[in-house]
Amino acid sequence: MRPWRAPAIAITPAEQARAEGGAPPSAVFALIQVGECGVRRAVFALVLGFLAALPATAQVVNERLPTCLACHGENGQSQNPGVPSLGAQQAYYVTVQLLMFRDRMRVADPMNDMAQGLADDDLGRFADVIAKLPAPAPPAGAVDDARMARARALVEENRCDFCHTPSFAGQQNVPRIADQREDYLVKALRGYKNNSRRGYDASMADVVAPISDEQILDLAYYLARVK
Repeated sequence: MRPWRAPAIAITPAEQARAEGGAPPSAVFALIQVGECGVRRAVFALVLGFLAALPATAQVVNERLPTCLACHGENGQSQNPGVPSLGAQQAYYVTVQLLMFRDRMRVADPMNDMAQGLADDDLGRFADVIAKLPAPAPPAGAVDDARMARARALVEENRCDFCHTPSFAGQQNVPRIADQREDYLVKALRGYKNNSRRGYDASMADVVAPISDEQILDLAYYLARVK
């Protein structure tokens, strides 16, 4: 079994001092240097800025939210193939993903367009609304016990339930994956494996690298049906 390593966010002492001293997000982001830790530093700075309780931007959120929910589902559960359900998603994780879409660290044209021009506190407001949507429900119908058992063994071997929690509800920057759309889970896992999906650290790419496509299909089947 490969040794597990926890994801970490790196930040320089200068950045931390500026952020904790109440510098606005724009000043914090000005410190970020392009390089190996740039994305993680941006995440740290953004979260500090949001937690500083900046003025609300409810108007911007209200204007753009209907477009988001039209694709991702008003009740938190997507009905569109390949589009993830967002209900009960971790607010921290959503904030990070919106930042990455806004700054084109992740490229998906509809999301890049939606996030374009959003201020840092807009991202946090969106995340708060999304986190309060109802959690998605698993698909109805009989369950393939053999596939579920194979996937559970993979979960234990790779410690998926350590970061994502035993209920797969996620925590902080680790997303909720319980009852996510099966097709989206397959897409995401394949993206991490072939490096077409960018994360702000290499944890998922490292975990998925030795997993076969057949095992990815079993994992997605299982996670879409956990209760």
